[in-house]
Amino acid sequence: MAELIRVSTDARGVASLVLARAEKHNALSEQMMLELTEAILDLGRDPAVRVVVLMADGKSFCAGGDLKWMQAQMGATPAERAAGARVLATMLQALNTCPKPVIGRVQGNAFGGGIGMMSVCDVAVGVEGALFGLTETKLGLTPATISPYVVARMGEANARRVFMSSRLFGADEAQGLGLLAKVVSPEDLDTAIEAEVAPYLKCAPGAVGEAKALVRMLGPRIDEATIDATIAALVQRWESDESAEGISAFFEKRSPNWNM
Repeated sequence: MAELIRVSTDARGVASLVLARAEKHNALSEQMMLELTEAILDLGRDPAVRVVVLMADGKSFCAGGDLKWMQAQMGATPAERAAGARVLATMLQALNTCPKPVIGRVQGNAFGGGIGMMSVCDVAVGVEGALFGLTETKLGLTPATISPYVVARMGEANARRVFMSSRLFGADEAQGLGLLAKVVSPEDLDTAIEAEVAPYLKCAPGAVGEAKALVRMLGPRIDEATIDATIAALVQRWESDESAEGISAFFEKRSPNWNM
């Protein structure tokens, strides 16, 4: 039984897939990613499910990688680091290829892997005042495993604006980058999500699934070779002196040696 997520489906076939680590800002631990992967595969196979709404408890949508996972990576072997990265890659690909439409209900901040999760939603709606960022380079890392989905969502030109700098940006800019489809007030979020859900309930479920597969086929190709390359890139970056310095500085609450 899942411990870090919740799954429920209403009478219409609208499934809620909820990140339930509010006290940790829904940071992605290995257990949470495995639970998410299993859940989205099950929802994709369930003929009663028409739409999936990806959402989160608490103030944050998803703060990115779990701190304990990051600490474990510091002492891991390259093979162990690759295995850890593959857990995230497998989860993102399962969400990306789900035959049901996936709608992101982004009620708060999202960083790092949280941006990856937004990027695999078919549409994401966020709230005013939320902050976003691809913050990996501040730590001497790169947003490697999430990169195929982020670039597919934003396009290369838009991705270049935020992919390397680690700067934070607001909801309006996230909409301009293509990461969010709509920005609404917190009190209007559920109404906006329902407006995205309702049209699918008038569509043939099989046709929706095949149409989504066509879009993925015609868009940027994200196959096993691409995923393997991003994992290799992340493992190589973890081996760098910069990552050792950046992660150490983060946990020691000091500035890394490149900070000016």
